[in-house]
Amino acid sequence: MISTAEIKKLQKLSLQELSALALEQKLANRGQQVSLCSIINAKSGKCSEDCRFCTQSAHYNTDSPIYPLKSRQEVLAAASEAKQIGATRFSLVTSGRGMNREQVEPIAELVAAIREQVGIKVCASLGILGLNELTILKNAGVSRYHHNLETSKEFFPKVVSSHTFEDRVDTIKACQEADLEVCAGGIFGLGESEADRISMALSLRELKVDSVPINILIPLPGTPFADLPAIPVADVLRSIALYRLIHPKVPLRLAGGRESILNDLLGTAFMSGIDGMMIGGYLTQRGRSPEEDSRFVAEIQQIWTS
Repeated sequence: MISTAEIKKLQKLSLQELSALALEQKLANRGQQVSLCSIINAKSGKCSEDCRFCTQSAHYNTDSPIYPLKSRQEVLAAASEAKQIGATRFSLVTSGRGMNREQVEPIAELVAAIREQVGIKVCASLGILGLNELTILKNAGVSRYHHNLETSKEFFPKVVSSHTFEDRVDTIKACQEADLEVCAGGIFGLGESEADRISMALSLRELKVDSVPINILIPLPGTPFADLPAIPVADVLRSIALYRLIHPKVPLRLAGGRESILNDLLGTAFMSGIDGMMIGGYLTQRGRSPEEDSRFVAEIQQIWTS
């Protein structure tokens, strides 16, 4: 485990040096695997929370779709498609602050149906939940719960005011008490500093999360962050490399923003320590085609072995 003093030394390295160290750590600890996951926006819009990057917040005037929980047939079809395009995990994502027992039970029924009829690992992202609700999900077949920190503890109040950083930490700890794996990461490009990104990485390490998804902000019309300038690609790659060095054995997964921000430089993220990605699109934005992603995975694995 590298210390904060060692991290400060790493920050002084060039991007090329950082990436080389990060790739070495990835291959030594994670091998040549690339993990793929997919999600369904199972319930959309009218969220009570004021996350300043999110089009699903009821606080902002956006064109984000609004609909209740999708039907069993729709969810099973999406899970089957996720499995067909190569995903090994499928996550049910819903808008809103969280759910009570009565609201969680229909989700649990969907999870059980997916496990029985599709045979793919099921994750869930339902907001701030307590131990009782998380235990229901665990018993239904959820293996991993997704709950991002979003950013550092220090910068969090500039991103969200309707709940606290500690609320998110409490949910992660409740997941672990329920014997659920935890997928938790955040978003780069919210106006935070590199120090903030490192602070978040250290919080995730302290929480001992099982997977770290990295999103890159897509400034969307109607949100308070719509006019934020794009984070430089070099800053994204530096932070990815630092995350790999701070989390040498944990899956690092690229999610939202990888296409629009990294674009033709997607491969450089995988040469800087990334070893997984979300495929098939995101909550309100489309992703690349599964065929493109499949070709990319084969090519990057060939590069790693050459």
